[in-house]
Amino acid sequence: MRARDIAIFFTVVFIIYAGANVFLYFKWADAFHGIIGGNLYTIIFIVFSLTFIAGKILERQFSSIIADIINIIGGFWLAFILYSVLIILAADLLRVVFVLTGTIPPGSVAQFRHVSYLLSFGLALVLVVAGFINTLFIVTKKYQITIDKPAGIKELKIAAVSDIHLGSIIRKRSMRILSAKLEAIAPDMVLFLGDIVDGEINSVLRDDLLESLNLPDKARYVYAVTGNHEYIGNHSKTIPYIESKGIKILLDEVVDLDEGIQLAGRKDRDSFRYSGKKRKDLEDLLRGVDHGIPVVVMDHQPPGRKDGNLSGFDIMLSGHTHKGQMWPLNYLTALTYKLIYGHRIIDGSHYIVSSGFGGWGPRVRIGSRPEVLDISIKFTG
Repeated sequence: MRARDIAIFFTVVFIIYAGANVFLYFKWADAFHGIIGGNLYTIIFIVFSLTFIAGKILERQFSSIIADIINIIGGFWLAFILYSVLIILAADLLRVVFVLTGTIPPGSVAQFRHVSYLLSFGLALVLVVAGFINTLFIVTKKYQITIDKPAGIKELKIAAVSDIHLGSIIRKRSMRILSAKLEAIAPDMVLFLGDIVDGEINSVLRDDLLESLNLPDKARYVYAVTGNHEYIGNHSKTIPYIESKGIKILLDEVVDLDEGIQLAGRKDRDSFRYSGKKRKDLEDLLRGVDHGIPVVVMDHQPPGRKDGNLSGFDIMLSGHTHKGQMWPLNYLTALTYKLIYGHRIIDGSHYIVSSGFGGWGPRVRIGSRPEVLDISIKFTG
């Protein structure tokens, strides 16, 4: 990624993040007036507002348990300010409506504002806690697909996992849960659809987190593709580490499986910004495949709305979107991609997009569930 692009990106992110924190500082100063002393309130607020930035810096430079804790707090703070801003804006709008309609007497406006801000704080806290609890219950999402092409077997069972985001927040316990989910599916093939790590590899290497992942004995094939987070950290360390655990990463490659099935894995579309090397166009990647037998494509990011019609494959498996992870971000995600979740047939090809196993930033999900995919493909040709 060019230095100019990095500077612009982080400047925009900082302005949004700082603006949200300043907005909340003054709103909650009104809410907690008379409850917490002004100086104490300021200190507490500044400490929490710095945790997200401090966590990311420490994760990169000084990986440790303390850095993990700060990163976890910073993630929850990020979710907290998102819902606090939305709820307070809604409360302010409601107050204006009540004033204009005469529902609130003029002398009670200040009291209504004070109470509404306190309630907004409590409601945002409840949402974040509920969103965290939601992430602890991983579901297995089943799909049954039929392909009218011949293969060496009648049915192939795939366990697919996207967006684990292994790092400071998703750690060994989550790997043990994932191992049990994969074993229960009893797949012929395990596919990792990108973002196995959260970005910075340091916290993963420190405790060798992937060592806690046990792959199913029945799985004959284990493959993966890179996601954008494999490149955000240090892909020269991340990719070899993942492959050292028996997970073969396909970097714009096609492999022929013994069962007469072709599996293609694409580099993530953001790889150029970090490695300086462009990935192959899908047409070039699939130029030599036999279209008379099944073709399965792994691509971390699903097709964008501006992408042209894609062809040359039977199934494309993706992740990346997290299904928005936290409502209402799913509406913004839907503006970018043709499909942000689920299964759809487009121009004769099957597309499946997973909401992912982990998540970026806060371990909070509202409006989406963490999942592992159980895909049964029947060949009827």
